[in-house]
Amino acid sequence: MTEQDDRTPRYAENSLTLPGAVMLGTGVMIGAGIFALTGQMAEMTGTLFPLAFLSAAVIVAFSAYSYVKMSNTYPSAGGIGMYLHKAYGNTLPTAFHALLMYFSMVIAQSFLARTFGSYTLQLFDVSDQSRLVPVLGVGLLLVAFLINLSGNRLIEGTASLIGIVKIGGIIIFGLVGVAIADSIAVDFTRSEPEPTITGFLGATALGILAFKGFTTITNSGSEVNDPHRNVGRAIIISIALCVVIYTLVGFAVASNLSLGEIIETRNYSLAAASRPALGNYGLWFTVILAMTATAGGIIASIFAVSRMLAMLTQMKLVPHSHFGMPGDIQKHTLVYTVVLGLILTAFFDLTRIAALGIIFYLIMDIAIHWGVLRYLKQEVGANGAILVTAILLDLLVLGGFIWVKLVTDPVVIGVAALAMAVILFVESVFLANNPATPDDDHHHHGA
Repeated sequence: MTEQDDRTPRYAENSLTLPGAVMLGTGVMIGAGIFALTGQMAEMTGTLFPLAFLSAAVIVAFSAYSYVKMSNTYPSAGGIGMYLHKAYGNTLPTAFHALLMYFSMVIAQSFLARTFGSYTLQLFDVSDQSRLVPVLGVGLLLVAFLINLSGNRLIEGTASLIGIVKIGGIIIFGLVGVAIADSIAVDFTRSEPEPTITGFLGATALGILAFKGFTTITNSGSEVNDPHRNVGRAIIISIALCVVIYTLVGFAVASNLSLGEIIETRNYSLAAASRPALGNYGLWFTVILAMTATAGGIIASIFAVSRMLAMLTQMKLVPHSHFGMPGDIQKHTLVYTVVLGLILTAFFDLTRIAALGIIFYLIMDIAIHWGVLRYLKQEVGANGAILVTAILLDLLVLGGFIWVKLVTDPVVIGVAALAMAVILFVESVFLANNPATPDDDHHHHGA
């Protein structure tokens, strides 16, 4: 019993302020969203890619509704894992969708790590196809792991400082890009790719990946000051900040690069866009900004996702082994999270990492909205029409994204389907051999 008590995760109440929670959310959102997705979105939808960011913002605004309502009623360190548990209980749907969210967050870390590598190499004029990209990404993950071992105060302090620098720097980038737009030719003469409905939906799905970092805030519910009010507030503020920033930056990039150049430099398009505007100084500024942003995003993401997995472990929804490691479960889940991130960073490229992340995320997001609609609508005071709209919008962009990938990269759809099948099988076996007790299942509101 003592051993078990020693391993119980401990959450320091009131250790995260509202600004700290906002910085954690924006840290993940901005790091993943703007630095590497711009070019990929342009590749899917051509000249309409700035509008795809705005389209994604509209969809995320509907999606965020469920999370705000749930976090106001049930603030928890488990975040999304706890929300699913409230709706579906200790069942396979809870475990399956919670793990989809977990893996999408780990994927986001790998996405950030490789983006860090791609941008860093621009300082030395080295191709972003170099093997140094994963090497630099792996190194960054290890540093972020050490910072996360140190405790909340250092994490919040680091994330807040990086967040302020990053937001200020990106706003400067966007404003300068807009200011010089009249003196720089905007060349969208390249006809490929032609904008299509499916391409636009696919780009919108990637744009959602740029906003989904707001969900990391939900995992800090046990540690935020006045969580019943401030978790929801932090989500809304984070999304609003990113809408303004992404609009500015999208226009700045479109003003300084042709469509062909945006696509060609898709893994580091902001750095490429800064060169014609500001020369090498602009390039250095943008690269250092990207390095700072992606590093902050990884620190914030690891902080949130390791807590979510710890909560799932406490709810006896996922297998867990200590592997002889000392310390509590929270420390163990931190190790598992970083190890998975290291593997993805080493072996997957940016485009495929992003594709896996958005498929997993959208499926989980639909499950959240359905759970609130079906089981918790009255309890959290949610509007059914908004929930139905959120589900339909998610289905629309998911369908468009899968169609685009089936045509351009069917392998990634196969990998996603295989991964989900494995998760489903492993969880089915685990839950069958570890049936929930009444105490485990007391949160379930569905019937």
